[in-house]
Amino acid sequence: MPVITLSTDFGRDDPYVGIMKGVILGINPRATLVDITHGFSPDRLQEAAWKLSTIIDYFPKGTIHLAVVDPGVGGARRPITVKTKTHCWVGPDNGLFSQILRAEPRAQVFHLTNDRYFLKPVSATFHGRDIFAPVAAHLSRGLSLPALGKRISDPVLLDLPEPLFEKKALRGQVLYADRFGNLITNLSRELLEQYFPGKKITVRIGRRVIQGIQENYAQAEPGRLLALFGSSGFLEIACNLGSAAELLGYNPRKFSAVRLDNH
Repeated sequence: MPVITLSTDFGRDDPYVGIMKGVILGINPRATLVDITHGFSPDRLQEAAWKLSTIIDYFPKGTIHLAVVDPGVGGARRPITVKTKTHCWVGPDNGLFSQILRAEPRAQVFHLTNDRYFLKPVSATFHGRDIFAPVAAHLSRGLSLPALGKRISDPVLLDLPEPLFEKKALRGQVLYADRFGNLITNLSRELLEQYFPGKKITVRIGRRVIQGIQENYAQAEPGRLLALFGSSGFLEIACNLGSAAELLGYNPRKFSAVRLDNH
C-alpha cells in the first residue's frame, strides 16, 4: 500500500487537511496517509524547507510527500513534483523543496500542467485540495511523471544559511525553535568532527557561553543551558527542564548566530 505523507501550514482547527485526505482516498483508497505536521508557519519557508529535509531517512522507498506551505497560492508560482532517487515530493515551487534539491542535484522536477489530474474547478486559493492532493494520489497509483507536465530545470531555491569555518571558529545559526524551546542549528556532528576532532568545544550564542557538548539533557542542572546533538544530528541549544528559546529571548525573524571553537 503506497505511503503518502502530509505536511502543511493548515493547522488543526479547519477542515482543510481532512478534505485533502478525502480527495486522496477518493482516488486511491489503498493509500496509507501519514501526517508529518500541520504546524508549519506560513511565513517561514526556510524553516519548513529545513524540517522537510529531516524526514527522508525514515520512510520507505517510493513514499510520496505532499507538502503545502504556499503563501503565493493562485499567483505566478508553479505547482511541481520532485522525483529523487527514492521519494517523490509534491507541492508549490516556492523554495519549499530547496534542501531536497540541494541534497540530490540530479532530481527530476516537473511543472504540473496536465489538468486532467486536477479536481475541477481549480480554486485560486486551495491548490492543496485541487492540484497537490489529486496529483499525489495519482502518483501513488503508478502514474508516470511525464504524464503530469513538462520537466523543468529552474526550480526555485531559497538562500538557505550555510555554516562557515573562519578564524579557527565554526560559525552557524539557529534555524528554528521546536515546541520544547530547543534551538536547532545548522551545525552538524560531521562538521564538528571535521574541524575539531577530539577537542573540547566552547559554544557561544549571543552573550552566553556554554562549555562542552553533552550527550543528553539531564547532564545539565535544571534551568541551565547546554549544547548537544539532537536526534537529527544537528547541534541544539537547550535548557534542562526549561526553554532555551525563552531564556535567550529567541526571535525567529532575527538572525541568531552560533559560534563553536576550542578556546
